[in-house]
Amino acid sequence: MSRTLLVATHNAHKTGEIRAILADQFETVTDLTSLPGSEAPEEAGATFAENSAIKALAASRLLPGAFVLADDSGLEVDALGGAPGVHSSRYSGEGATDASNRAKLLAELSRSELADAPLSARFRCVLTVARDGGVVAQFDGTVEGRIAASETGSGGFGYDSLFVPDGHEASFGELPESVKNAMSHRARALAKFREWLDGGS
Repeated sequence: MSRTLLVATHNAHKTGEIRAILADQFETVTDLTSLPGSEAPEEAGATFAENSAIKALAASRLLPGAFVLADDSGLEVDALGGAPGVHSSRYSGEGATDASNRAKLLAELSRSELADAPLSARFRCVLTVARDGGVVAQFDGTVEGRIAASETGSGGFGYDSLFVPDGHEASFGELPESVKNAMSHRARALAKFREWLDGGS
């Protein structure tokens, strides 16, 4: 297959995960780091779907003719009313890092009024496919689980070391990449994308 896929991100971990899942569908899977000077647009949407579309449309104008895939994803913790949600990547404020976001999450959950609250949570992902400045399709995926009391494992990125998916005792930070890629929120959305591609799109 000669198609090129541009992933609308500068996050090498995310690109690697998507490449591992879709490598057989595209001759080339690249991201915004291959386009010097490209900048991520402001994610002003109120939902994952809106932010995903904003990123996909902006990137699709940079590489005419290519399929562009953008995802917006995050962690929803029930005890925090669904937070961090769309603010997952910048939960701890300006200059946020994965480590500072995880630290804030644990600090929020340690508040006395949440001491007995359930730690149920989910990762949610919405993928937008765009081409030549137009949205072609959207796909979503979720994986349910819980927040661990402390970080475990050094794999993955973001909140992976705190998230234990249902049916497992290990966090996404501990589970082998092959296992995570088979069940993650992004993998489930990408599976729908694959079905769409196999349908002849």
